[in-house]
Amino acid sequence: MAEYRIAEIPGDGIGVEVTKQARKALEAAAEGFGFAYDVTSYDLGGTRYLSTGEVLADSTMEELRGHDAIMLGAIGLPAVPPGVLERGLLLKLRFAFDQYVNLRPVKLFDGVPTPIVGLTPDRCDFVVVRENTEGPYVGIGGSARTGTPHEVATQNSINTRFGVERVMVDAFSRAERRDKKVTVCHKTNVLTHAGDLWMRTAEAVATEFPDVEWDYVHVDAACLYMVNSPERFDVMVTDNLFGDIVTDLGAAIQGGMGLAASGNINPGGGAPSMFEPVHGSAPDIAGQGLANPVAAVLSVAMLLDDLGEADAARAVEAAAVSVLPELGAMAGPDMGMSTDQIGDVIAGRVVS
Repeated sequence: MAEYRIAEIPGDGIGVEVTKQARKALEAAAEGFGFAYDVTSYDLGGTRYLSTGEVLADSTMEELRGHDAIMLGAIGLPAVPPGVLERGLLLKLRFAFDQYVNLRPVKLFDGVPTPIVGLTPDRCDFVVVRENTEGPYVGIGGSARTGTPHEVATQNSINTRFGVERVMVDAFSRAERRDKKVTVCHKTNVLTHAGDLWMRTAEAVATEFPDVEWDYVHVDAACLYMVNSPERFDVMVTDNLFGDIVTDLGAAIQGGMGLAASGNINPGGGAPSMFEPVHGSAPDIAGQGLANPVAAVLSVAMLLDDLGEADAARAVEAAAVSVLPELGAMAGPDMGMSTDQIGDVIAGRVVS
């Protein structure tokens, strides 16, 4: 029997509530598919920072490193200054654990309302492979004459052949297991230096995957196509900043943040990957049972797939999406069930 060590970071606000429901689905999957797991919960996030001033100690990070995967709920509170948790916790883990792929499925499920009139589930099922450790998120930049009429601010985007090539290989590898189509998304007509590196790398990597078709779109055109013809995409690969933007558009197309799952992946397995719903901590509705836990459960399905438990992953995803047609709304008091009730229903439908 396989046994996994999983770290849990419930975080703040509704993160605690949706993580509880994700745990229910994980437990049901373990019972149904014959694997064991042990969960260690870590008190990290805005609440911890406000009470202790600590974001992520090096000792805690090393403890996290010893796990097979990390489940993250959501972090953030209004009283915490912007950037403290993002750079001190999320980006710190991504860089330290070399989670260089941010994986975001964009999939419209049956029974889910979408703002795109006439869009049907058969036309919307692709994944975005976002480079996760380079670009402007490296943090290189600065300012001078701050607060004066002559203020100057710079923010540099870093692109390396090493970083672009490995994320490109990941995208092509995923396409081989899907519909064998990769779309490179960038802005080569303006970002000529970075864009040239991305295009030459794509051309080189494509020779290693002769069965995979590939094309290119500018990021602005990609946004248009995602709305009016999402069926043209199978695997989209893009840089850190563009990926951050287009994946939120993808979440809106598929029904909202409450349904959007994600993974910060270390494909080599040298450190744990981290899985999380894309939505925020929503402290204004915390504790009221109004949060939709489906994205958190879908993130657990991604976690299981990454661990090699493909059958369990499919069962968890199927159970999660089965409840969607029964919800009156995707979140809030009109859902028809509380957060706990939705979690119970999903867990009861995870079958082998």
